[in-house]
Amino acid sequence: MEENLDIEDLGPNEDDLYEHHRFVAGAGQVPLRVDKFLMNFVENATRNKIQQAAKEGSVFVNDVAVKSNHKVKPNDVVRVLFSHPPYENLLTPENIPLDIVYEDDVLLVVNKPAGMVVHPGHGNYSGTLINALIYHFDNLPNNSSDRPGLVHRIDKDTSGLLVIAKTEEAMTHLAKQFFDKTSEREYVAIVWGNMTEDEGTIEGSIGRHPKNRLQNTVFEGDEADKGKPAVTHYKVIERLGYVTLVSCRLETGRTHQIRVHMKHIGHTLFNDERYGGEKILKGTTFTKYKQFVENCFKVLPRQALHARTLGFIHPVSGEKMHFETSVPDDMQQCAERWRSYAKNQLT
Repeated sequence: MEENLDIEDLGPNEDDLYEHHRFVAGAGQVPLRVDKFLMNFVENATRNKIQQAAKEGSVFVNDVAVKSNHKVKPNDVVRVLFSHPPYENLLTPENIPLDIVYEDDVLLVVNKPAGMVVHPGHGNYSGTLINALIYHFDNLPNNSSDRPGLVHRIDKDTSGLLVIAKTEEAMTHLAKQFFDKTSEREYVAIVWGNMTEDEGTIEGSIGRHPKNRLQNTVFEGDEADKGKPAVTHYKVIERLGYVTLVSCRLETGRTHQIRVHMKHIGHTLFNDERYGGEKILKGTTFTKYKQFVENCFKVLPRQALHARTLGFIHPVSGEKMHFETSVPDDMQQCAERWRSYAKNQLT
């Protein structure tokens, strides 16, 4: 005779689940529905998806499955568990063309287009640079986060140069250069406002924004220890009226560093939606001006940031390597429009 089963035995068993997300609520957390709490943390997650996950028993607070209206309190541990491993751990080779600037036996330098995600993550499980790399190259070494070949990364909507390690030795050597701040990285950006100084240095610890978890922010003074030290050197390339074309050299490599530092000094990147740069932050109230800016947004539908140059010591030969790539057409066209606008304002 078949043994009777309690209906709960058929539900998800935590021992059979994989952790996809884990967050610890801060000591100052005000009571907040868990679905709203997770929306502040998980990029690209919709409230409907989170509520569905809770309905299926996949959202846990302090190891107990909860409904979407459960209130998160200070120091609660919130986890999202599913019956399948995180998709970023299930890497699938994809025949995606790569713009290879340089390649030898131990490394390659690629020029990443805007719009390409560097590695799989929530909401982006295919079409990434890593999907392309593992198709074109066998046995790439993993970095400390188990991501094949990646020595460093740039944001999805930032274009430009990345170095990829093809051997364990190259990975170790190159990663140490980035850690020791001996690599050279220069970016070109279009920022809102006319920068008063021709050049300068921005210093400020960068960490997760306490209210908007998809942003980072600068912490100073007594709060500096809430972030990691970050240093950006900038130099004006060209003043274009209500925006400025600027070169930024990174001394450190924090997430969104240039985007955060520029906003911190009042010069948010042009069309940087996450940090408010998709709004008209400088200029006039004329309808024609508004239309002009919106046309610029259409020409450059992303943050105006390009990783133009990259320098490092070759891990085998010891040779100093230096690479440079042209600013892409969308940024050039946007800058040209502002150039013409600024010129017409002076005539």
